[in-house]
Amino acid sequence: MDTISTLTFRRFLLGRQGLWPGRRFKGARGVEAALHQMDMLQLDPLNIGARSQDIAMYGRVLDYRPEYLYKMAYERRRAFDYGGWLCMYPMSEFPYWRLHMKHREEKGMRWEAYTHPPDELLQFILRELKANGPLGNRDFEGNRVKAWSYRGRKETSIALFYLWLIGKVMISNRKGFDRIYDLTERVIPDEFNYVRSAAEAEDFFGLKSISHLGIARESGWRTNLAYFIHRDVSREEAKGRIERLIEQGSIARISVEGSKDNYLILNSDRAYLAELEAGRVPKAWKPVGPSTEQEVTFLAPLDMVSARGRAKRVFDFEYLWEVYKPVHLRRWGYYNLPVLYGDDLVARIDPKLDRTTGTLHILGFWPEDDAPKNGAYAIALGNGLKRFADMAGAKRVDVSSIKPVKLRAEVKRILSSDSR
Repeated sequence: MDTISTLTFRRFLLGRQGLWPGRRFKGARGVEAALHQMDMLQLDPLNIGARSQDIAMYGRVLDYRPEYLYKMAYERRRAFDYGGWLCMYPMSEFPYWRLHMKHREEKGMRWEAYTHPPDELLQFILRELKANGPLGNRDFEGNRVKAWSYRGRKETSIALFYLWLIGKVMISNRKGFDRIYDLTERVIPDEFNYVRSAAEAEDFFGLKSISHLGIARESGWRTNLAYFIHRDVSREEAKGRIERLIEQGSIARISVEGSKDNYLILNSDRAYLAELEAGRVPKAWKPVGPSTEQEVTFLAPLDMVSARGRAKRVFDFEYLWEVYKPVHLRRWGYYNLPVLYGDDLVARIDPKLDRTTGTLHILGFWPEDDAPKNGAYAIALGNGLKRFADMAGAKRVDVSSIKPVKLRAEVKRILSSDSR
């Protein structure tokens, strides 16, 4: 079993997710390619400086604009939104997700006193959609649910959500972030509107349980697979599936220096590890714009490489998204984001856009103790802020909270210049 260094592990994770050594996708067409590279993109409605999904794309796509994601998904139909853990996936995956949807329908949805909304309510909604075309929650009048649910406050909202989970309806469009639903057959392109067999789907998700990050802890693979196929997976089944994939030559085990865990990777990615271990950057990862040493990138709060404790495990960097914490318990800012410089996380930044004045306020900046203090870093930080502000639609940036003073002065100089 091969062993890789912690540096190779970090660089592979960043590079496999399209974040290092710089952006390698560009413009509107680059958004679809970036989604395929990422494998999945978690969505969130909060729009403080920008939405999490747009921050994730800004870090991977040169000259990204938020409207590019909507056009790719809802006009060109190259992606679809799905899941209780709401993510966007490439449209080509839809035939495999039919298995997940089938298991959802079989298990039902526990809401109030029954396992799924009443059939007469579901049929009513389907008739309305068939007759009137795409509709959102606001287009239905319904009784309020007896107990609060973040899925919706009306019976019709819960029913729409249920129909979406079982694949009868899909998200056709969004108004702001509000979901607009339509019948699945009117949303999914004909070429993808079919069902893969259970065996094909489970094999596909067995590999996706690794590819969604590029590398997976063997101990966590079973949990990932169970989520994707929406059924229980025993330890014995998981072990058998892993051994079969290894025998087929699809995946391999590796170890990481200093870690007790075994990791799984796709065999198709082993060449990247060899290049990184030799101190080289894979040719396929060549940036189309500035590198992350020339221009920092802010990671989305839900970015796969740093969310859910990965920042600590991979970068030895403490990161918590503090939007759900009371003010007095926050260590950093409400919407703080990790700052990627080169191949490391070096600071946290808390941006907030005032849309009335067009000002992006940096409410806080918290560097690591060993964060760089040289001029190259200051220039990279200024360049990164300039690109982020441009993506968010800001006309000016208030950096008064950035310290030390010399760093702030250099960042202001970069922001006031005409070019990066």
